Amino acid sequence: MEITGSTIIELLREGNESAFEQVFKEYYKRLHAYGYTFVRDDEAAEEIVQNVFCRIWEKKDQLNTGGSIKSYLYRAVHNESLNYLKHHKVRAKYEQYYTGHMSEEYDYSSRKMETSELEGHIQKAMSELPAQCRIIFHLSRFEHLKYQQIADQLGISVKTVENQMGKALKLMRLKLVEFLPVFLLLFWRF
Repeated sequence: MEITGSTIIELLREGNESAFEQVFKEYYKRLHAYGYTFVRDDEAAEEIVQNVFCRIWEKKDQLNTGGSIKSYLYRAVHNESLNYLKHHKVRAKYEQYYTGHMSEEYDYSSRKMETSELEGHIQKAMSELPAQCRIIFHLSRFEHLKYQQIADQLGISVKTVENQMGKALKLMRLKLVEFLPVFLLLFWRF
């Protein structure tokens, strides 16, 4: 279905999947290239664009583009890319701090015990995820598959993978709140 002009914004607000698909197909590659100019990482640029589209779909009823979907998408990717860079910088500082200070403060056995404890909490939290969330989370974060690969393997849409990953990450953050800095380092793709 060919949709043009301001009609597309209204259709997106109404949850029209054809309109969403058309916008996705029309802008995805260009937005990926744009995001790449900031982050210089193909997977990160891919995830940035997917996050933007996922957020548009999740908050479609609140969509306020100011009249131009193209400008809105580029601004969203720009902002998401800057957030990625900021978080990446924070992560690098935390890793530097952790490597410098933790290695001095803890001996090997206490770190091994903490790691074992964290692994137990991660396994428990994962076991409490709904089945599809758990499988998608595992494939993404442990087997390092891209969303498209997961969708192909499970015979579901990329959008379903994105939604389930968002759900899984939210639930895992809640269940592992006491280990949040380490959880973010291990599983969150900044």
